[in-house]
Amino acid sequence: MKKLSLVFLFLLFTSVSLSAQGLEGINLTDAVTGKAINIQSQVKGKGLVLIFHSLACPFAKLYEARLIALRSKYQSQGITFILVNPEVSGSEEDKTTLRNYIDQSDINMPYLIDENQTLSKFYKITKIPEVVLITPSSTGNTISYRGAIDNNPQAETAVSAKHLDRAMDSLLKGEAPSPGQARAVGCNLRTY
Repeated sequence: MKKLSLVFLFLLFTSVSLSAQGLEGINLTDAVTGKAINIQSQVKGKGLVLIFHSLACPFAKLYEARLIALRSKYQSQGITFILVNPEVSGSEEDKTTLRNYIDQSDINMPYLIDENQTLSKFYKITKIPEVVLITPSSTGNTISYRGAIDNNPQAETAVSAKHLDRAMDSLLKGEAPSPGQARAVGCNLRTY
């Protein structure tokens, strides 16, 4: 039984590691700058946090102050933050709406348009907000954490487990995050 568990863990880790290696072909448009951003090029320093987000989801709005605090705390320590919206088109109207959101919310990070849901499907995202923490390594990229930001999307004062904080703290200490996944809670991602 113990050998079977070890084999299962090895296969799980290998599949997670391999799935993060196909990013080089994914380019999304930044609504703020209008430039195409290659996702693979953003996996640098200590890691990249992709936050799947939508202005139509009230849960995403509830996390606004927490996202600003996370970015302020960890960006200077080598972790990059990017919002990804899989529920908008690349129209000029949508770009303007997202740009205005960034300006008014003070969230101050790139806001990528996943118009064809390429990145969302790549990571099998089902909820908004949901995060994926990708770390670079000598063997390729690794998904170090995925899932919920914390355990209470509705009330920041009632949060008792800060999943993403704990994962980033572990990485900064040179440790593997544990747990590596927590079920995201929020709005269902509308797929097209």
